[in-house]
Amino acid sequence: MTAAGKLDRRLRFEARQEIDNGHGSPMSGDWLLRFTVWGKRLFLRGGETVLAARLESRQPAILTIRDSKQAREITSDWRVVDTSDGRVYNIRENPKLSDDRAFLEMLVEAGVAT
Repeated sequence: MTAAGKLDRRLRFEARQEIDNGHGSPMSGDWLLRFTVWGKRLFLRGGETVLAARLESRQPAILTIRDSKQAREITSDWRVVDTSDGRVYNIRENPKLSDDRAFLEMLVEAGVAT
């Protein structure tokens, strides 16, 4: 169970703006702020794939935030900026409900192209 005091990171969730390319087709534009919430970051340790990622300067982690209507809009196309240290994370999987169903957890990775 995650206590409120453990949500110690300010996380800014951003999604790509979809713009018209001038020929009637949509294309990706700038990142737009969707919302900012408090969350928890847990770096993954151990495991062969985690160690391989670290050798490539990638840092996988699990982010936990409170479940809400707007948080359920998050998809793996979005990114997260940790405003505490400026680190940018790509969301690698759509958020899943925690065991107690009060929080959403998602696998993210820093150090990769967005």
